[in-house]
Amino acid sequence: MKHNNVLPNQHFRKGWQLRVKTWFDQPGAKKTRRVNRVKKAALIAPRPVDGLLRPAVRAPTVRYNNKLRAGRGFSLDELKAAGINRKEARSIGISVDHRRKNRSVEGLQANADRLAEYKSKLILFPRKLNRVKKADSDKATLAAATQVTVSAVFPIAQSANTDIKRKIEGTPAATAYHALRMARSDKKLKGKREARAKAAAEEEKAKSK
Repeated sequence: MKHNNVLPNQHFRKGWQLRVKTWFDQPGAKKTRRVNRVKKAALIAPRPVDGLLRPAVRAPTVRYNNKLRAGRGFSLDELKAAGINRKEARSIGISVDHRRKNRSVEGLQANADRLAEYKSKLILFPRKLNRVKKADSDKATLAAATQVTVSAVFPIAQSANTDIKRKIEGTPAATAYHALRMARSDKKLKGKREARAKAAAEEEKAKSK
C-alpha cells in the first residue's frame, strides 16, 4: 500500500437479510384485493361498481392536451347547464368539483350532454320503500335494475383528429424550405463555382491560340 490511505475493509456483515423487501405475498395479496372488490360491489349494490360519474376533461400542457380523460368532478357551470342542483348531484352518483373552471364552450357543452345522458338512464331507488317520492323510478324499472360499471356505460371516447393536410389554392409550387436550402448551398459553393468557371474559360482561351 502506498500513501496514507484507509486500508480496504469491506463491510459484508450488516445483516442485510433483515432489510431486504420481498414480494412473496403477491399472489395472496392479489386474491385479497379481488375478494374485497367483490365484497364492496355487494355492499354498495345496486349502485355502480366503480363509483361516481366523472367528466371528460383535457389533460394539461400542450404535450398532452389532445387527450381526453376522466376528471375529478363536474364544474358548477356544467351542472347548471344540465339543470342539476349541486347538492343533489352528489346524492345521485355525480362527482362535483367546485374549483374547476370551464375554459371552452365545447368542453362545457360536451359534459352537459354527458350529464343529460346519465340523467336519462338513471334509476333512482326510494330511500324508504313505503315512502316513494315523485322523482323515484317505478317498480318495473327497479325490478329490472342491475349493477353496472359507469365507465362501460358512459365511456370517454377520444375525438377523431380533424386536422388533415389540405392543398391551399393559389400558392407557388416552390417551398420556403427548398428556397432556403438552395440559397445556403449557393453561398457555400460560390467560390468553387467561380474558380471552376475561371479555369474552364482559361482552358478555352488556351485551346483557341
